[in-house]
Amino acid sequence: MATQTFVIRRSFVTPLALLIALTIALLVVCLVQGQPIAKAVILAGLVLPLIVLLVESAGRRLIIDDLGITAVRPFRQRQMAFADVTSLETVRVRNRVFMTLMAGDDDFLILSNSYSDFPGLVRCLVDAVPEGTVTEETHQLVLAPPTRQADVFTAWFAVAALIYVLIAQFQ
Repeated sequence: MATQTFVIRRSFVTPLALLIALTIALLVVCLVQGQPIAKAVILAGLVLPLIVLLVESAGRRLIIDDLGITAVRPFRQRQMAFADVTSLETVRVRNRVFMTLMAGDDDFLILSNSYSDFPGLVRCLVDAVPEGTVTEETHQLVLAPPTRQADVFTAWFAVAALIYVLIAQFQ
């Protein structure tokens, strides 16, 4: 198997970055226009968690090769050898899916369907882990993986709302 890399869907990361830029623009407009300081404090308070979410989302990736999987996140990474995997389980809540790779009693890795090409990721993992470790729910997931668009819709809705607020600031 060739090395494959999976990242968080850019359809989510892009509006998140735009949301940060618009929030900063609104903060600057509020300061220039002499708006109440409470408004500026609230906007500044919104920017910080959004930046953390963007850095975490944009920096997260899974690298899968012949030997195992590496989950890379900002400032940390975890590796798991496929030979050590004892279970690949799936929990599905509506269109949100969480997959757990277990290796022994205390080593685990939790993945979600926030990754791009999630169906390809599931197939890749099912093919790579030892036989008998994949649950029936996970096999069913390979046949019909759900699509998750609620987070993308919410991010774009927030962008549209912030554009509206920015326009209203100038009227």
